[in-house]
Amino acid sequence: MKLHARPTILTNTSLADIADKVEAGARLDFDDGVRLYESNDIHTLGALADVVRRRLHGRRAYYNINRHVNYSNYCVLRCKFCSFYLPFEKAVSGDSASPMTTDFGGTPLPLFGGEAATGHDHHAGYELTVDEMTARAREAYERGATEIHIVGGLHPKLPFSYYTDMCRAIRDACPRMHIKAFTAIEIIHFSRIARPRMSIREVLIALRESGLGSLPGGGAEIFDDRVHDEAFKNKVGEAEWFEVHRTAHELGIFTNATMLYGHVETRAERVGHLVKLRSHQDESLASRAAHFNCVIPLSFVPDGSALAHLPGPTGLEDLKTLAISRLMLDNVSHVKAFWIMQTPKLAQVSLNWGVDDIDGTVVYYDITKREGGGGTTHQELSVDTLKRLIREAGCEPVERDTLYRRVIREDGDWRVEEPS
Repeated sequence: MKLHARPTILTNTSLADIADKVEAGARLDFDDGVRLYESNDIHTLGALADVVRRRLHGRRAYYNINRHVNYSNYCVLRCKFCSFYLPFEKAVSGDSASPMTTDFGGTPLPLFGGEAATGHDHHAGYELTVDEMTARAREAYERGATEIHIVGGLHPKLPFSYYTDMCRAIRDACPRMHIKAFTAIEIIHFSRIARPRMSIREVLIALRESGLGSLPGGGAEIFDDRVHDEAFKNKVGEAEWFEVHRTAHELGIFTNATMLYGHVETRAERVGHLVKLRSHQDESLASRAAHFNCVIPLSFVPDGSALAHLPGPTGLEDLKTLAISRLMLDNVSHVKAFWIMQTPKLAQVSLNWGVDDIDGTVVYYDITKREGGGGTTHQELSVDTLKRLIREAGCEPVERDTLYRRVIREDGDWRVEEPS
């Protein structure tokens, strides 16, 4: 799509040279990304990102019918930005190996007594059985969901067989449901807990044979040593994250990529993160069987975390980051505004700021609660609401599956429209 008659907004601006690059389809460099962040010309930034978005997708905007399930919030890590995890050793009971169960709606039913970890006393520890995970998947499947999204903490006690059994049981119960599961950090954890120990490639192959369809892309945070040491020192860094995604792409497993922004990082460090994702995508597109489907910039929510004293990003910072992600990642087809973290209203606005996807119905989500630590895990938008948000933004709603194929629903059933 060419800007044949460039709007005045793109003429009287200090970003005119960047606008020339965007119009020509030329790649922006690191300095361009930093300048975009430093500019207060927020309307030009949005207009430029919308040019790229329209070039790729026209006025189509994507959503899906999905269900997020977190299998456990026990985690061996202590990431400062996280309000989700609980240390396993804080579970006080006569039998510390006893699992925590939940009711079907996600309300914790603690079998442990005592206090939760400091800073996390707003929720109890839990771990779901394979049968509980399968029941939640089956309920979503029977309601028409095409995807189940599964992540959790790095549990110190669950064996690797728990995860392969989970995938296998869900695949058997819901044969057409796509299983998008496990961040790169979880995959590395599985390689370490497996007995005998397994390589990342072996873990991914075992999971794929059990039913895994793709990886969600979480755990990237910010690819910078300073930020890593300050905010998530005990978590593996960018080299390991990229190793997992490189291996997945070599095996033909599609993945997503994330960026958690608005905590201790600088804007320049965000741009550096995006450039590194872009370089990896170049390599995957050139020589690997799969690649990143989508990038998801995630807005940091401070409440309940060890960084609760920070303000978190503003709405304008959210819009800037989404738009700059679209402009910098010229080789990633889709940019998603995850409405859980950006809010439905801002996700709607972002559809004219470079974004083409606002995620799906979600239903239950325990990792982040916009209204703070006392918020409910029931976070759901109906299909009608998703469509309304998209239409009011001037876009055409398109239901997709996990791999961005159009979903056609007829006579109470659904099918995937294969590319022509």
